[in-house]
Amino acid sequence: MTRRQESVLIVGAGPGLSASFARLCAADGMAVTVAARQADKLSDMAGEIGATARQCDASNPASVDALFEAAIAEHGVPDLVLYNPSYRARGAITEINREEVLKALMISCYGGFLVGQKAAQVMLSRGSGSIQFTGASASVKGYPQSASFAMGKFGLRGLAQSMARELHPKGIHIAHFVIDGGISKGADDPRNDRGENGLLNPDAIAETYLQVHKQHRSTWAWEVELRPWVEKF
Repeated sequence: MTRRQESVLIVGAGPGLSASFARLCAADGMAVTVAARQADKLSDMAGEIGATARQCDASNPASVDALFEAAIAEHGVPDLVLYNPSYRARGAITEINREEVLKALMISCYGGFLVGQKAAQVMLSRGSGSIQFTGASASVKGYPQSASFAMGKFGLRGLAQSMARELHPKGIHIAHFVIDGGISKGADDPRNDRGENGLLNPDAIAETYLQVHKQHRSTWAWEVELRPWVEKF
């Protein structure tokens, strides 16, 4: 019996973690769709692995609906959806720009709700699928002058936890990943002075994401924390 080809939809794609994940999923035989606000920036990566690049503003309900409609028309209901976007506005709580804070919440948190809701709606009819969310250190601890990022990531984590308790019994696997540390941008990354493997390897993160997607339902994890071995926590 021929195995049905799985498909993955990666929202908030770019050159780092999401690119590593897209390449890994393609190598695993999955049909890959990558989406970002500026889809033209994804053309090289998409062409490299045979993926489809699509435009999407994850904070806009109509844009999210259109993305899923197009992805489903091409590859069917996704087996795996990853929400990867985030945005932050730095500044003292007394001075930080209110509009920038709203933008951070819309992208980091509300967009996660829109994508998570739509993914759940289409997956429930099939009774299976994985919805994954990329979190950060700020998902569990707020840092000074980073209120917008903490609010957005705390909210995203709460969304994932609530969805997991609601949807796991219905066959939909929800997973939130706390990326506790900097992600390496390659050998020339100036932060590599932390020593060997002092930064998170995006390819290694991607492997964990795919492993979680493939977990047996008797041992589903709803959250995984990933950090370099030298990172304090």
